Amino acid sequence: MESLKLSQPLCSSHGWKSLIPLPTSRVLPKSTFHIYPNRKLGLSTASVQSATDELVEGKSKDLSVSGDSIRRRFLDFYAARGHKVLPSASLVPDDPTVLLTIAGMLQFKPIFLGQVPRQVSRATTAQRCIRTNDVENVGRTTRHHTFFEMLGNFSFGDYFKKEAIQWAWELSTVEFGLPADRLWISVFEDDNEAFEIWHDEVGVPVERIKRMGEEDNFWTSGVTGPCGPCSEIYYDFHPERGYAAIDLNDDTRFIEFYNLVFMEFNKKDDGSLEPLKQKNIDTGLGLERMARILQKVSNNYETDLIYPIIEKTSELAKVPYGLADDQSKLNLKIIGDHMRAVVYLISDGVVPSNIGRGYVVRRLIRRAVRTGRMLGIKGDGQGNLEGAFLPTIAGKVIELSNYIYPDLKDRIPRILEELKREELKFVQTLERGEKYLDQMLVESLLSAKESGTTPCLSGKDAFLLYDTYGFPVEITAEVAEERGVSIDMNGFDIEMENQRRQSQAAHSAVKLSMGNSADVTKDVGDTKFLGYETLSATAVVESLIVNGSPVLQVSEGSEVEVLLNRTPFYAESGGQIGDHGFLYIPQGENHYKAVMEIIDVQKSMGNIFVHKGTIKEGALEVGREVEAAVDARLRQRAKVHHTATHLLQSALKKVIGQETSQAGSLVAFERLRFDFNFHRPLTDSELTEIESLVNKWVGDATPLQTKVMPLADAKGAGAIAMFGEKYGEEVRVVEVPGVSMELCGGTHVSNTSEIRGFKIISEQGIASGIRRIEAVAGDAFIEYVNARDYYMKQLCSTLKVKAEEVTNRVDNLLEELRMTRNEASTLREKAAVYKASMMASKAISVGTSQEVRVLVESMEDTDADSLKKAAEYLIEMLEDPAAVILGSCPGDEKVSLVAAFTPGVVNLGIQAGKFIGPIAKLCGGGGGGRPNFAQAGGRKPENLSSALEKARSEIISVLSEKAISQLPIRTRVTQTPNSKLIRAES
Repeated sequence: MESLKLSQPLCSSHGWKSLIPLPTSRVLPKSTFHIYPNRKLGLSTASVQSATDELVEGKSKDLSVSGDSIRRRFLDFYAARGHKVLPSASLVPDDPTVLLTIAGMLQFKPIFLGQVPRQVSRATTAQRCIRTNDVENVGRTTRHHTFFEMLGNFSFGDYFKKEAIQWAWELSTVEFGLPADRLWISVFEDDNEAFEIWHDEVGVPVERIKRMGEEDNFWTSGVTGPCGPCSEIYYDFHPERGYAAIDLNDDTRFIEFYNLVFMEFNKKDDGSLEPLKQKNIDTGLGLERMARILQKVSNNYETDLIYPIIEKTSELAKVPYGLADDQSKLNLKIIGDHMRAVVYLISDGVVPSNIGRGYVVRRLIRRAVRTGRMLGIKGDGQGNLEGAFLPTIAGKVIELSNYIYPDLKDRIPRILEELKREELKFVQTLERGEKYLDQMLVESLLSAKESGTTPCLSGKDAFLLYDTYGFPVEITAEVAEERGVSIDMNGFDIEMENQRRQSQAAHSAVKLSMGNSADVTKDVGDTKFLGYETLSATAVVESLIVNGSPVLQVSEGSEVEVLLNRTPFYAESGGQIGDHGFLYIPQGENHYKAVMEIIDVQKSMGNIFVHKGTIKEGALEVGREVEAAVDARLRQRAKVHHTATHLLQSALKKVIGQETSQAGSLVAFERLRFDFNFHRPLTDSELTEIESLVNKWVGDATPLQTKVMPLADAKGAGAIAMFGEKYGEEVRVVEVPGVSMELCGGTHVSNTSEIRGFKIISEQGIASGIRRIEAVAGDAFIEYVNARDYYMKQLCSTLKVKAEEVTNRVDNLLEELRMTRNEASTLREKAAVYKASMMASKAISVGTSQEVRVLVESMEDTDADSLKKAAEYLIEMLEDPAAVILGSCPGDEKVSLVAAFTPGVVNLGIQAGKFIGPIAKLCGGGGGGRPNFAQAGGRKPENLSSALEKARSEIISVLSEKAISQLPIRTRVTQTPNSKLIRAES
């Protein structure tokens, strides 16, 4: 369900849409529930004829089924089926991963994620929702909104597909009386269960059930977590077009009004799916869409949920909707939609501002104000030219909301005052700009008439409106176009660039000191940077430096540093690396006397640019004029990554908090790196939301704005200073309107769409309280995706599976490997134990009244784990008191040792951990452990035999000493030649 379901994972979406209630009206009589021919469920055409009378666009409006009644009947329908009716949640969610409430299921997200226990097993709601990702489509399509109402029924581990599907069908065809032969169904391509329920249980013909892919019909809550297939119900406005070449996304024929999400899987970190123990149902029915169908109007805006707001706007604009042209209708729809959004947002505590939710409100209010003025509304629209018209329209929104949201009336004063203040504040800016714009347009028209040319507003005038009066150039273009005047946008861009260049430091004389204290005695002025406006320029070589010393000439093969009087090359600063490119001395067409490749550019002694590289052809001399050309491809990659870094910082502040700040950055050709202050690793959902935010801003195709202003003014405007940078009295400000504003001297794209795509490739801690994100964008993003795709294809080829089967196949292989390793380990241990049983007879007895069994042996190539098992077996077999010391060479340059002592030996004061350490040193290693058991290792297998001999003599000696010290005076111990201890009377 393309627009009723989330277009992005829930943890990373930031959009909106919502709804409004109305007075109750009569309810359509319920139709008789009939059996579809040869099916279990269905509705005959005759049974719905009287209730619907052909719900087709173009028929006269039927407002007998109000939006309020649709909402009430939906809630009553599910309440009668055991659902608890719960109130709408606030548009400001408790969920920190989401900016605004964007779906009916959001308030139940903790239940779906298993974070909190369910209080009820079934619920139904009418949820206010906001989405701004489609704001540019508002009024242009029949169904896009910023504010909408989502009716939903939810099951938390109770009923599942069969009941959800049957009730959705019954609600649609019986409760609301939609003709069964007008409804089409979509299911996920692999969801055979849903397909069979729709066909076998409900009775929908196979030809009206369409299988669709993951993009359309599989819902996910994020990178990991609950997910599942979807099924949607579509209404067909034009069944006469037949069944050929059906496209359910064809808005001219179909509207998707009900979405059923079958939450039956959990997506793991590796991307694999496992069945949920508790399967859930999450549905959404768009109130405005159902109202459009039942009220027989051509678009959602003409339903009784929105049309009264449009009528009030028409009254203020003195533009009857029925007689309005297409542009005026579009403007009326925009205001009708936006006013619902801002009223409910302010009601829920969102105040207009320049960040976060506040910016959402401010943007919509200003868009509504501008649109109202385009409709001709002056002042409050009722004669007071100093007044505001938005509060009047808001009154109609509030009136329509009394039935379902009665608490709204308690917030009326605050809502109206906030709207009035914000509108009047914006109008001041608009009015000042409009006066100058009108004057400029008149002059342009007169000038064009006199000269016989096409009227055009100069870029300088457009920039004056923008810079001095805050008049957006987009509004200038719209107004000028209405008057038949074009705008010199190239001239406007030049003026913008000229302002940026005002921040360059004044030229001053400096003395360079380089290399081994060798001075460049010639005074060199600051390098004039041309790289904002061009990638190539002529320049004069002012100095050449080789190995830190000045020279007059360099020839082919020499590495040299070049100082130019001016340059298009960007010098490394602000985290952005220096440009690459070439210096040429031309000699005729397409021939060069000399060529130097530039591989780095640095700033030195203030604002002097040092171009570093190698002479590839010919010779270069001081005073020679050269052509300097930046590698455009690499510059673009740097620009993309630099702007993406700004967007990343804004996204971080939105997701994890405004308190986070930059701690360093790198803007390179192949990637970007951003260090920031934060006390913990970012979660997967936070990283996903950050990516989604950045990619949304990229997709918004927002033009960047740059200007030069006093540092104090820039900080006062909220511009963020880049980490580690020092600033003069005037600074360059780079702004992505509504998203980011930073002090920055770097190069940037002109429009966020140039970034193309953004992907975080790593997030890690680099110091206490400092995190680092690395990411790619633009061409680097494409290369990254292609590389991943190549590796996936290689993996698929090797494993002989499809991409979606790789994770399961790898899991199976890993499990097989684990089992095989366990089996091999078990066999090795059994073999070691068997060997140990064979050598147990080699144990010797040491002692007098109580003999200690001692065994010191080599077990050849037995691995460490098996050696441990063998020692444990022998200790148990020999019984207390006993001491076992074993060694082996399990691999090249590898020695394993183990010492195991029974309690009787430990009680004599002999500890395995302390004993084995010195023995391991003989093998070039070390080790230790507990008093009764210790392991060690070494790197000299050739010494194992002598080390074990040392261990044998040491343990016998120590045991002998301990035995003598603890014997009665009448006994003594004698060691025989065969190393066995015997007891003798004194």
